[in-house]
Amino acid sequence: MPSHSKFHFFRSPTKHTGQPHPLSNQMEELGDRLDWASSAQDDFFTEEPGSSPGTLRIDPDAPPPEIIAIDYSRTHWECQTLAAPADCEPLLESSTVTWLDVRGLGSEETLRDLGQVFRLHPLTLEDITNVPQRPKVEFEDDRILVLVQMLSPRAKGRGYCTEQVSFLLGENYVLTVQEEPERDAFDPVRDRLRTSRGIIRRMGADYLLCALLDAIVDACYPAMDYYAQQIERLEQAVLFEPDRRVMREIYAIERDLLTLRRWIAPQTHAIAALIREEHPLIHREVRAYLQECYEHATDILEVVTLYQELAVNLMSLYMSSVSNRMNEIMKVLTIVSAIFIPLTFIAGIYGMNFNTEISPFNMPELNWRYGYWICWGIMIVIAGFLVFYFWRRGWFNNSF
Repeated sequence: MPSHSKFHFFRSPTKHTGQPHPLSNQMEELGDRLDWASSAQDDFFTEEPGSSPGTLRIDPDAPPPEIIAIDYSRTHWECQTLAAPADCEPLLESSTVTWLDVRGLGSEETLRDLGQVFRLHPLTLEDITNVPQRPKVEFEDDRILVLVQMLSPRAKGRGYCTEQVSFLLGENYVLTVQEEPERDAFDPVRDRLRTSRGIIRRMGADYLLCALLDAIVDACYPAMDYYAQQIERLEQAVLFEPDRRVMREIYAIERDLLTLRRWIAPQTHAIAALIREEHPLIHREVRAYLQECYEHATDILEVVTLYQELAVNLMSLYMSSVSNRMNEIMKVLTIVSAIFIPLTFIAGIYGMNFNTEISPFNMPELNWRYGYWICWGIMIVIAGFLVFYFWRRGWFNNSF
C-alpha cells in the first residue's frame, strides 16, 4: 500500500508501512496531518547505514503482488490475471503491445522472480521496491525506467493518497509496479484500451507510457481544486474567526503544498528528460504527446507554488488578524480605564477619613445635605462627557 508518513503531505523516509499517505484531510483528521508534517522533512526512502546495496525492504503489511496483463493491438484486446511472473515471458515475445500491471509489494520472492523475468539489475529492483524514491528516469539500451509519484483519492472522499509507480518501457511492453492494489489514476487509460477510443490501440508501447504518465499528471488537478477551496475557506476563517485551530490547519496545508512541490518538481524534470533524450524506444510522434504532458506537469508545479505562497500569506494574515483583535481588546480596556480613572480619583479623595469636627477645611462637603448626590452627579457627568468624547473621536467603531 502507499507509504504512510506521520506528516502531512508525505511519507516516512525509513520504511513502507502499508497505510495510505494523507495528502490532505478534513478538519477531523488534522491531528494526523500535523503528525505527518512533523516528519516530512525527508520525503524519500533512505538506506540504513551499512546496508548492502540491492537489499529489498518488504513491509509485512503490504499486500501481495497481483499481476494484471492487458494485451492489445488494433483489432485485439485481452485482460487477464497472471499467476506468476514467469507467465509474463510469452507476452513479452508477442508482436502485440502488453501492459503488465503489478499491484502490491508484499512478496520479496515474487518481486525477485519479476526481476529475473525482466532482467532487472538488483539496484533497479531496489528502486522499485524500496519506496518512495525520488522521481527519475534511467535509460538503458533496450528499455527505460521511470519512477514517479501518483495521487489518488482516499476512501469516502477525505483527501488524497500518494504512492510510487515504477514504469519499465520495453520494445512492445510497459511494466508498471504500484504500491496500492485498490486505487490508481489509470482507469481512463483502461477504458480507452477496452473501447478502442482514440489512437492508443494504434500506437506502440511508448504511447502507452505517455498515456499513463499523462493520467498521473491529470490526477493532480482535483487535488489542486481541493486546495483552492481550502485556502478560500481558510481566508474567510482568518478574517472573521481566527483561532488556533485555523492556524494549525493553515500550517498543515502549507506543509502539504511544500511536500507536493518537492516531488512534483523532479517529476516534471523526469518527463522533460524523456523528451530530450533521443532514445529509439520513444518515437518522434510520441514526443509531441510527452511535450503536452510536460506542459501539464509544469502547470501543476506553478499552481502548487502559487498555493504555497498563498498559504504563507494566509499565515501572515492570521498573525495580523490576531494582532488586530488584540489591539481591539486593548482599545476596549483603555476606554473603560479612561472612563473610570477620574471616577476612581474622586472616590479615592472622599474615601479619606478626615475628621470634619477638628477643622472646617476637612472636607466640609461631607456635611452638606445633598453632598452624596452632588458627588454622584459630578461622576456621572464626567463619565458621560468621556463617553461622548470617545464616541466623537471614533473610538467605539468596531470595538464592541
